[in-house]
Amino acid sequence: MTAPFGALDLAPELEHFAVDTAAGPLTAFRVRPQGPRRGVALLVPGFTGSKEDFRLLLPLIAAHGWEVVSYSQRGQADSAAPVGIENYLLDDFAADAVTVAHEVGQGGPVHLVGHSLGGLVARAALLRSPAVFTDLTMLCSGPGGRAGAHESESALVAEHGTLAVWALDHPAGSPLTADDEFVRDRLIASSVDSILGGIRILQSTPDSTDAARATRVPTLVAHGDTDDAWPIPAQKLMAEQLGARYRVIPDAGHLPNLDNPGFTAALLDEFWASTS
Repeated sequence: MTAPFGALDLAPELEHFAVDTAAGPLTAFRVRPQGPRRGVALLVPGFTGSKEDFRLLLPLIAAHGWEVVSYSQRGQADSAAPVGIENYLLDDFAADAVTVAHEVGQGGPVHLVGHSLGGLVARAALLRSPAVFTDLTMLCSGPGGRAGAHESESALVAEHGTLAVWALDHPAGSPLTADDEFVRDRLIASSVDSILGGIRILQSTPDSTDAARATRVPTLVAHGDTDDAWPIPAQKLMAEQLGARYRVIPDAGHLPNLDNPGFTAALLDEFWASTS
């Protein structure tokens, strides 16, 4: 399987594969460690994201000895995209995460990381099948939905399609970087139903912090020091209520996996070493 978007310079060690799920095949990257494998980790991308959001982080995690996988959720980029917003409920995304975890873990426990919307999906996957996961990391994510979140994007996407989100920050004729072109092409390839379903999740997901704590699965809450997409006080309070470790990633915003991947990889390595 080859990458669908040519604008990004992807590391040669990124192995492309797909996992069959109820939605259809979901595309994924995997990087295996050079030496003995210490465990397996699964990374879940956020709103309008994809497996490529972790392209810088995956090789750095593998360098610490972990086999690591990221995947594009249903409706994202080149993954399967069922038709109809009713196919993009939180339970659907969570079921996919459990399926992918079973596949990559081969019956063993998996370290689970969810970024932003992917954090809500990862937490729902944990609640669905806690025995599958060694631990949970909520990366730049929060305790539940926020009423009115992304309301303007919802109206734009419903009327004009997925590219309307990208166009908000890229006026016609503005110069484009390779990353800009990738994000544009990814949005064009992504499902309108998936984006609208994701917005509903971000708006209406109940706070299940107590249920997550009751699983007794170790949890890490981490975010960039300038994260402006999810309120930092809410993330810190969630960590306290979870009894979780709480870490701030320096020199990073809402995408520490891209802004400061070296620090993020070391932080995850430290956490996973303590729970394995």
